[in-house]
Amino acid sequence: MQIKFPFDSSSPIAGEASIKINKSISVVFGFIGERFYENYPKWAPEVVELEPLDGIDIFVGAKTKQVRADQGALTESIFQITDYQPVDKLIFKGIDESYSHSYFLSAAADNNEVTELTFRFELSNIEVFMRPFQKLIRASIEEGAENTVENIKNLLIAGAH
Repeated sequence: MQIKFPFDSSSPIAGEASIKINKSISVVFGFIGERFYENYPKWAPEVVELEPLDGIDIFVGAKTKQVRADQGALTESIFQITDYQPVDKLIFKGIDESYSHSYFLSAAADNNEVTELTFRFELSNIEVFMRPFQKLIRASIEEGAENTVENIKNLLIAGAH
Protein backbone atom coordinates (compact mmCIF):
# COMPACT_ATOMS: atom_id res chain seq x y z
CA MET A 1 0.00 0.00 0.00
CA GLN A 2 1.37 3.40 -1.00
CA ILE A 3 1.25 6.20 1.57
CA LYS A 4 -0.46 9.36 0.32
CA PHE A 5 1.04 12.58 1.69
CA PRO A 6 -1.11 15.73 1.90
CA PHE A 7 1.67 17.64 0.13
CA ASP A 8 3.67 17.25 -3.05
CA SER A 9 6.80 15.26 -2.26
CA SER A 10 8.37 15.42 -5.71
CA SER A 11 8.17 18.90 -7.20
CA PRO A 12 10.92 21.45 -6.64
CA ILE A 13 10.44 24.43 -4.38
CA ALA A 14 11.43 27.65 -6.09
CA GLY A 15 11.38 31.39 -5.71
CA GLU A 16 11.92 34.02 -8.35
CA ALA A 17 12.24 37.79 -8.41
CA SER A 18 12.86 40.36 -11.13
CA ILE A 19 14.04 43.95 -11.01
CA LYS A 20 14.90 46.70 -13.46
CA ILE A 21 18.35 48.24 -13.10
CA ASN A 22 19.31 51.53 -14.74
CA LYS A 23 22.52 50.10 -16.17
CA SER A 24 23.28 48.50 -19.51
CA ILE A 25 23.09 44.73 -19.82
CA SER A 26 26.86 44.53 -20.37
CA VAL A 27 27.52 46.38 -17.10
CA VAL A 28 25.07 44.23 -15.13
CA PHE A 29 26.39 40.98 -16.61
CA GLY A 30 29.96 42.11 -16.05
CA PHE A 31 29.15 42.50 -12.36
CA ILE A 32 27.27 39.21 -12.03
CA GLY A 33 28.93 36.90 -14.54
CA GLU A 34 32.38 38.12 -15.48
CA ARG A 35 33.36 39.14 -11.94
CA PHE A 36 31.29 36.49 -10.17
CA TYR A 37 33.97 35.35 -7.72
CA GLU A 38 34.72 38.90 -6.67
CA ASN A 39 31.11 40.08 -6.38
CA TYR A 40 28.97 37.09 -5.31
CA PRO A 41 29.83 37.54 -1.60
CA LYS A 42 28.86 41.22 -1.93
CA TRP A 43 25.27 40.51 -2.97
CA ALA A 44 25.05 37.32 -0.89
CA PRO A 45 26.53 38.40 2.47
CA GLU A 46 25.75 34.99 3.98
CA VAL A 47 28.60 33.61 1.83
CA VAL A 48 31.59 33.74 4.16
CA GLU A 49 34.00 31.76 1.98
CA LEU A 50 34.13 31.26 -1.76
CA GLU A 51 36.84 29.16 -3.40
CA PRO A 52 37.02 28.55 -7.16
CA LEU A 53 38.18 24.96 -7.61
CA ASP A 54 39.06 25.24 -11.33
CA GLY A 55 40.76 28.64 -11.49
CA ILE A 56 39.16 32.08 -11.59
CA ASP A 57 37.74 31.91 -15.13
CA ILE A 58 33.99 31.44 -15.46
CA PHE A 59 32.99 28.59 -17.78
CA VAL A 60 30.49 25.75 -18.00
CA GLY A 61 31.75 22.99 -15.76
CA ALA A 62 33.73 25.22 -13.38
CA LYS A 63 33.31 24.11 -9.76
CA THR A 64 33.29 26.30 -6.67
CA LYS A 65 33.22 25.61 -2.96
CA GLN A 66 31.18 27.94 -0.79
CA VAL A 67 30.66 28.23 2.94
CA ARG A 68 27.50 30.01 4.05
CA ALA A 69 26.45 31.25 7.46
CA ASP A 70 22.72 30.52 7.48
CA GLN A 71 20.87 31.22 10.72
CA GLY A 72 24.04 30.80 12.76
CA ALA A 73 25.13 27.51 11.20
CA LEU A 74 27.96 27.14 8.69
CA THR A 75 27.13 25.00 5.68
CA GLU A 76 29.56 24.00 2.97
CA SER A 77 28.61 23.00 -0.54
CA ILE A 78 30.16 22.65 -3.96
CA PHE A 79 28.40 23.94 -7.03
CA GLN A 80 29.09 23.78 -10.75
CA ILE A 81 28.34 26.29 -13.47
CA THR A 82 25.90 24.58 -15.82
CA ASP A 83 25.07 27.42 -18.20
CA TYR A 84 27.08 30.54 -18.98
CA GLN A 85 26.00 32.76 -21.85
CA PRO A 86 27.59 36.21 -21.59
CA VAL A 87 25.09 39.04 -21.18
CA ASP A 88 22.16 36.58 -21.07
CA LYS A 89 22.48 34.12 -18.20
CA LEU A 90 24.50 32.40 -15.52
CA ILE A 91 23.24 29.20 -13.90
CA PHE A 92 24.92 27.04 -11.31
CA LYS A 93 23.75 23.92 -9.51
CA GLY A 94 24.79 22.25 -6.32
CA ILE A 95 26.77 19.05 -6.74
CA ASP A 96 26.35 17.70 -3.24
CA GLU A 97 23.12 19.59 -2.50
CA SER A 98 20.06 19.83 -4.75
CA TYR A 99 19.80 23.56 -5.45
CA SER A 100 20.26 25.87 -8.38
CA HIS A 101 20.79 29.61 -8.82
CA SER A 102 19.80 31.19 -12.13
CA TYR A 103 20.47 34.75 -13.25
CA PHE A 104 18.69 35.86 -16.44
CA LEU A 105 19.26 39.27 -18.01
CA SER A 106 17.49 41.12 -20.79
CA ALA A 107 17.73 44.65 -22.10
CA ALA A 108 14.57 46.69 -21.73
CA ALA A 109 12.76 46.87 -25.07
CA ASP A 110 12.45 50.65 -24.91
CA ASN A 111 15.82 51.57 -23.36
CA ASN A 112 19.23 49.89 -23.85
CA GLU A 113 20.48 51.49 -20.62
CA VAL A 114 17.97 49.53 -18.52
CA THR A 115 18.40 45.84 -17.73
CA GLU A 116 15.82 43.47 -16.36
CA LEU A 117 17.42 40.95 -14.02
CA THR A 118 15.55 37.82 -12.98
CA PHE A 119 16.96 35.61 -10.25
CA ARG A 120 15.58 32.13 -9.53
CA PHE A 121 16.54 29.85 -6.67
CA GLU A 122 15.31 26.28 -6.70
CA LEU A 123 15.52 23.40 -4.26
CA SER A 124 15.12 20.29 -6.38
CA ASN A 125 14.73 17.91 -3.51
CA ILE A 126 14.13 18.30 0.20
CA GLU A 127 13.90 15.71 2.91
CA VAL A 128 10.43 14.20 3.27
CA PHE A 129 10.19 15.32 6.90
CA MET A 130 10.54 18.94 5.69
CA ARG A 131 7.72 18.67 3.11
CA PRO A 132 4.98 19.79 5.55
CA PHE A 133 6.87 23.09 5.75
CA GLN A 134 6.83 23.71 1.97
CA LYS A 135 4.91 26.98 2.25
CA LEU A 136 7.32 28.38 4.83
CA ILE A 137 10.33 27.22 2.81
CA ARG A 138 8.88 28.74 -0.38
CA ALA A 139 8.19 32.05 1.40
CA SER A 140 11.76 32.12 2.68
CA ILE A 141 13.14 31.34 -0.80
CA GLU A 142 10.99 34.06 -2.37
CA GLU A 143 12.17 36.58 0.22
CA GLY A 144 15.77 35.55 -0.49
CA ALA A 145 15.22 36.02 -4.24
CA GLU A 146 13.83 39.52 -3.64
CA ASN A 147 16.81 40.36 -1.42
CA THR A 148 19.24 39.06 -4.05
CA VAL A 149 17.96 41.27 -6.88
CA GLU A 150 17.69 44.28 -4.55
CA ASN A 151 21.26 43.76 -3.32
CA ILE A 152 22.61 43.51 -6.87
CA LYS A 153 20.72 46.64 -7.95
CA ASN A 154 21.85 48.63 -4.89
CA LEU A 155 25.48 47.62 -5.39
CA LEU A 156 25.41 48.58 -9.06
CA ILE A 157 23.68 51.91 -8.39
CA ALA A 158 26.26 52.65 -5.67
CA GLY A 159 28.98 52.15 -8.27
CA ALA A 160 30.25 48.67 -7.41
CA HIS A 161 32.08 46.87 -10.19
